[in-house]
Amino acid sequence: MVGTQTRPSLLYMVKQLELVVRSHLDELVKPAGITALQYTALTVLERHDGLSAAQLARDSFVTAQSMSDLVRSLESRGLIRRERNPRSRRELLILLTDAGRELLARVAGPVRELEERMVRELTGHQEEQFRQALGKAWHALS
Repeated sequence: MVGTQTRPSLLYMVKQLELVVRSHLDELVKPAGITALQYTALTVLERHDGLSAAQLARDSFVTAQSMSDLVRSLESRGLIRRERNPRSRRELLILLTDAGRELLARVAGPVRELEERMVRELTGHQEEQFRQALGKAWHALS
């Protein structure tokens, strides 16, 4: 029908949110000399230090090739280091350095403000429901 508006799909809305968050995040971390993707990888290591490149790529939502480039860049800046896995000498583990932790601490406030801005119009209960709904949606597709 002409003139009939349909609601955007949830997939479209999730993608819109992802893109706007990434754009704002890129602007927030740019002064620290990193990208939103690099920030994501650093936060993954902050939560789970000592990951293989493959696991870090999966948890950071990038391809193995992209992660290889990203790791080289972060390592050259001294934000991460690689060392042999004592249980599997062939595997290299990626660890966050003190410099990486300091960088994350410097951008923590602005990143927290961005997240607060994103949910500002939600009640505390709605924010918790939103968090749970996102988790359930992710698990349903994983």
